[in-house]
Amino acid sequence: MKSFNNVFEPSADEVYTKDHPLKGTWNAKVFLNSDPIILELGCGKGEYTIGLAARYPDKNYIGIDIKGARMWRGSKTAHENNIGNVAFIRTRIEFINSFFSEDEVEEIWITFPDPHPKRNNASKRLTSPAFLNSYRKFLKNKGIIHLKTDNEDLYTYTSGIVRSNGLEIIESTNDLYSGLIKNEILSTRTHYEKIFLKTGSNICYLSFRLDKNRVIKDDRGKAK
Repeated sequence: MKSFNNVFEPSADEVYTKDHPLKGTWNAKVFLNSDPIILELGCGKGEYTIGLAARYPDKNYIGIDIKGARMWRGSKTAHENNIGNVAFIRTRIEFINSFFSEDEVEEIWITFPDPHPKRNNASKRLTSPAFLNSYRKFLKNKGIIHLKTDNEDLYTYTSGIVRSNGLEIIESTNDLYSGLIKNEILSTRTHYEKIFLKTGSNICYLSFRLDKNRVIKDDRGKAK
């Protein structure tokens, strides 16, 4: 991946409690435009990053994951197809605030993340109050967060967090392909999504707006 100019791989020491040099300058130094920036967290092979970037060339997409072997496929596809509105960051999601400044990001996609099913691991879920409060620091006010998952418990958990904090729900379903939601932006299917569908699993989808002025709390009223 070091041969691809669309991939950034800082060491943990470079971003742990430190700002990455590109923080606040992705438009000016990487994309060379002022188009909206959209993230895919836990992007894996980058199917959504690539699919959406090809469909919406007037927006910039950044896939983030720690697993380089998967990310290599997405970065190579973007390179081979000259998709210039794509970048990838290999890092832990816990370090995300080292990369983006206030109001620098417009939307976030969270596609088939690890659901961390044990209750004592809830804080590790990418839709937990801890992570949502982290996103508030760089997501524009009322910016949209999309969740796609085959795990209904994660969908229910996230829906509960959203509702209990009074956040605006845009679309919500525990069976995306039932035909009730018709939105072409959801037509991209990841590698894992195709596997889940073959096994008969329902795909859940939730999109909502994050209020940057509202501290997100768990169902016990605590911010974690």
